[in-house]
Amino acid sequence: MVTAKKMLAEAGLVLAWSSGFIGARMIGANDSIYLVLFWRFALVATMLSPWLAVSLAMGLPLREIAKQVFLGFLAMFCFITLAVKAVATGVPPATTALIAALQPLATAIFAGPVLGEKISIGQWVGSVVALAGVALATGGAVGHAPLWAYGLAVVATLCFVSATLLSKRTATSMPILAALAIQSAISAICTLPLAIQDGGITPHLTAQFVEVVLWFVFLTTAMGYGLYWFCLRESAASHVATLIYLTPPVTAVWAYVMFGESITIKATLGFLICIVAVYITGISPSAYKRARLEERDS
Repeated sequence: MVTAKKMLAEAGLVLAWSSGFIGARMIGANDSIYLVLFWRFALVATMLSPWLAVSLAMGLPLREIAKQVFLGFLAMFCFITLAVKAVATGVPPATTALIAALQPLATAIFAGPVLGEKISIGQWVGSVVALAGVALATGGAVGHAPLWAYGLAVVATLCFVSATLLSKRTATSMPILAALAIQSAISAICTLPLAIQDGGITPHLTAQFVEVVLWFVFLTTAMGYGLYWFCLRESAASHVATLIYLTPPVTAVWAYVMFGESITIKATLGFLICIVAVYITGISPSAYKRARLEERDS
């Protein structure tokens, strides 16, 4: 039953995580990305505030609050805004996606020395093969952006890796919804000046604006980040990070269904390579069984 629960959670994570790329595609030409992000974070923080209030009433340690503030700053605000800024400065979205795809590999590299996780040969091989699949699928186009803009995409990825390692290294008993409320609140506060500078925070009450904000609120943030932190509590950091390699093929299906975007042969081959690579890393049902046996024996 536990295995089935984890598999369902991880499937939901891949589906919800890929929704962020679709949400970015849904943003209207007249809407500021920072305006959308501000209301995304603010609404999630408001929606989850009752769970945070309960946790605070039960005596939430200041250290736990500080940790979630830092996680929100790194994993939400820095990761998202730096990646968006990189694209806005001229880095092709495909290249940004490729740089972001380094996150599982970087997590695997640092999970050993930082978390003491044992990374198998299969995980290393699978990670490298998956990265090649993402490169093939995205095309890895090179734009005319300044070098520092590419650095923003790299820093964004490293921020998310750092948040992943920090979350896994320091265990917490805080309910995930309460943690998400704190993370979203600090992200809203940090995004506020960017939104004001980019035109203000008054929401555009159009159907398209409301649709994209709600998409980000429920799918990308509440479900995506919620399931990411849940899976991270249940599994090794390197294992959870590897699931991100499956988001390109799922995103492509989303785009085909919602926008009619074609899926090229090259992209299809890259996606298939990603799926095979993730299987190699040990996400098959048999791997779950072995993992549970190892946990029981230890």
